[in-house]
Amino acid sequence: MNDGEPLISEGVTQGIVRIGDTVRRPLRPFSLTVQAYLAHLRDAGFDGAPLPLGVDEQGREVLSFVHGDAAGYPLPADDDVLVALARLIRTLHEASDGWVPPPDAVWGGTPANTGRITEPTELVSHRDYHPGNVIFRDGRPAALIDFDLAKPTTRLYDIANALWYWAPLRDPRDRSPALVNADIPHRVAVFVDAYGMTARQRTGLAPLAVDMVRRYHEDSRASAELDPVFHKLWEDGAKVYFPRAEVWVREAAPAITARLVQSS
Repeated sequence: MNDGEPLISEGVTQGIVRIGDTVRRPLRPFSLTVQAYLAHLRDAGFDGAPLPLGVDEQGREVLSFVHGDAAGYPLPADDDVLVALARLIRTLHEASDGWVPPPDAVWGGTPANTGRITEPTELVSHRDYHPGNVIFRDGRPAALIDFDLAKPTTRLYDIANALWYWAPLRDPRDRSPALVNADIPHRVAVFVDAYGMTARQRTGLAPLAVDMVRRYHEDSRASAELDPVFHKLWEDGAKVYFPRAEVWVREAAPAITARLVQSS
């Protein structure tokens, strides 16, 4: 029996292995819903995601292996990276638009925030642009992996999540060294321009980001009380950088909005 080559993950999913050009992952309640979504992306011509290959004889989810390098930290400061990621996400949104999930769809989530849908939505999308989920080729974002948090959402939320990691929307003390003194409103504008956001989306982005970071903080704290993996993430730094991010994003929001309106 080939147990495969373990794939090191910065996330919370254990037991992921590579066998040849496939990846085998533990089957979770939402896995088949995500496979249906990935099948739609394939059929829509989006080539920046794993191909869904069903379930193997050991009951594991099977996906195609996506070649390239996961971004990881420290993040690059190059504006061209933001442009490429924004265009990749725009292409994902265009491929996702119009897909209707199956009636029995099940979605993933954190221990404190399960996959229930409680807000208005526009489309299904990735919703977790952690650098470990963004695959680079030739120095630029080219594909996405780990669709565990995919579910119905809005374009604006999806963009705000990407910017949380990649602008990044963080206190300077919690950024990669090359981005400590970065002009974050400028970096947000570079991303927004490359995506092609509407005027309405531009005015709504910063207020949504303020609310998003607050909810991330609350969810992280609550999840730490429910799950040992999330407890470790909380103790390893989340309990420090989330409160700082809340304050920073709230104070930076007017300048971000001003820059986005100016560049529209």
